[in-house]
Amino acid sequence: MNTNPDPTARTTRKLRPVINAKPNGRLAIAILSGLIATSTLAQPPGSPAGTNGFNDHQNMMDQLGIKTLRPGKNGQKQEGPGFDEATANAWMNTLPDVLTMKNGTKVTKARQWPARRAEIKEDFESEVYGRIPANVPKVTWAVTAITHGTNSGIHTITRTLVGHVDNSGDTNITVDIQASFTVPEGLTRPIPMMVEFGGFGFGPPRGGRAGPGGLGGFGGPGAGRGFGGGTNAAGTNAFARRGGFGGRGFGGFGGEPGWHLQALTNGWGYGSINPGSIQGDNNRLTSGIIGLTNKGKPRKPDDWGALRAWQWGVSRLIDYFETNKNMMVDAKKVGIEGLSRYGKAAIVTEAFEPRIAVGLIGSSGEGGAKLHRHDFGESVENLTGAGEYHWMAGNFLKYGASDPMKTAADLPVDSHELIAMCAPRPCFISYGVVEKGDAKWVDAHGSFMAAVLAGPVYRLLGKKDLGTPGNFLTDPMPPVGTLIGGDLAWRQHEGGHDVTPNWPSFFKWVKDYVPAPPGPMASVDSAAK
Repeated sequence: MNTNPDPTARTTRKLRPVINAKPNGRLAIAILSGLIATSTLAQPPGSPAGTNGFNDHQNMMDQLGIKTLRPGKNGQKQEGPGFDEATANAWMNTLPDVLTMKNGTKVTKARQWPARRAEIKEDFESEVYGRIPANVPKVTWAVTAITHGTNSGIHTITRTLVGHVDNSGDTNITVDIQASFTVPEGLTRPIPMMVEFGGFGFGPPRGGRAGPGGLGGFGGPGAGRGFGGGTNAAGTNAFARRGGFGGRGFGGFGGEPGWHLQALTNGWGYGSINPGSIQGDNNRLTSGIIGLTNKGKPRKPDDWGALRAWQWGVSRLIDYFETNKNMMVDAKKVGIEGLSRYGKAAIVTEAFEPRIAVGLIGSSGEGGAKLHRHDFGESVENLTGAGEYHWMAGNFLKYGASDPMKTAADLPVDSHELIAMCAPRPCFISYGVVEKGDAKWVDAHGSFMAAVLAGPVYRLLGKKDLGTPGNFLTDPMPPVGTLIGGDLAWRQHEGGHDVTPNWPSFFKWVKDYVPAPPGPMASVDSAAK
């Protein structure tokens, strides 16, 4: 038993060499400065040229016969055209009906839904997020460290994992998935596990503000992201105050996130997975798991983008939980959470991975829960630009093209159908408010509309939707701070570009849908420190 009076104290048994020291402030700044100089300045995420000067974005345009792309919106000027609700719905007459088959047959019975869902999945894989190839190499997991600690008097055990991907097909590319998970010590039965995208290293903090100019935050045109890790174009998201650079975990310097204690006391474990260890958040698509699978060659137009790659990584972590039952994780009760770009990854993960039991989808915007056809804030054109296209399938570029011309109205699917793919499993859609930093850019209303449109699928399957009248164009958003819905839930909290204010509501809500055993009691004295 760990008797250290410090509630955040930890002891670590290292199974192979791992970094286990907390750098002091000067050392942290020096390390961080070096990383910026050698990583970000050398090759900012939005730079057209990727590995060895190869322009992956242009290569995909050439494959698709695209001559020009329309520019994305300017995140530094969030007023006027493109940020006006009065003109945002011109494309809604092209919106696909989630319960109408491609041959015109109406879906009126639950038994018809699998066939309709398969149609929707095919369109998303072909045109939006891409397909996961059948020849993705296998993953071998290893526990690299076991850490005993306490959180407000609750004794915990944390396992740090590395999932090594077989690279015998291309030894020039190495992919080692970084993940960790924590459960209370002394469990006698498995508990649900909430996995979060992020929480490792000096990578972009979740939802930080991009620097000025767009390209990597260091000036220049385009729709890139700064080292601060903002969702998209410059100035589009308020800084998510989650420990500065690196967010949380090693390199975050921000202390233990409060939601970890909430998870423990509600009978859940918590974990994280590092998306960048699976596939870099950049245009180097001939590296990472995508590059390893393709043996260093460029993608085809319907190949997976980074969002699907990150989902694939979570799927492999669930494999680990399924085959290692002594870890005391209930593999049938794994949830996923993400914010901003990782909010996009979270909704994609719940939609495509049927083993995910629940999702908390934070401020996901365009490419996430927001309707593509709702012309407000971040748009298709932002995601088809050189700074963000890597999240998506190559085919998605077609819908931002001016020559040949296609728009969001030409997409065969929209995001209400992505939410519907999660049904009947519970899904909690989270946003903050503009005044506190969840900018117009993320278009909370566009996601609310998509959730209303997904409601009929939840009802068809015998579940509860948002409970609004059901007209996505006229249903009013509920007051800020009000949780509405059932299996499909919505809450806009009083904070900014963050999910932290919604964790208490999430754990209260999820009890009705994903049962958990009683959690341990936190020490009042420790929790107050």
